[in-house]
Amino acid sequence: MKKQVTSYVLIRYQFPKRVAIKAKREVPYEIKLAARLVLDELVFMWNKNALEEQINMAIDQNDQRAFDELSKKYAKYL
Repeated sequence: MKKQVTSYVLIRYQFPKRVAIKAKREVPYEIKLAARLVLDELVFMWNKNALEEQINMAIDQNDQRAFDELSKKYAKYL
């Protein structure tokens, strides 16, 4: 049985010598704003969920002091 062989040929295209490729470095404001809003929402939800877990653990362990401190912090997220 014959082995299958793949061969590639590289072709150099003749572009004009002085064509400058310009890369756009600046990200549009709308994309920056959308990214910032998404990240802010993710961090907000992460912190809120972490506080909820800590409050639940304080309730399970009957730790009144930790519950009071965490509930004051959690009030800012409501």
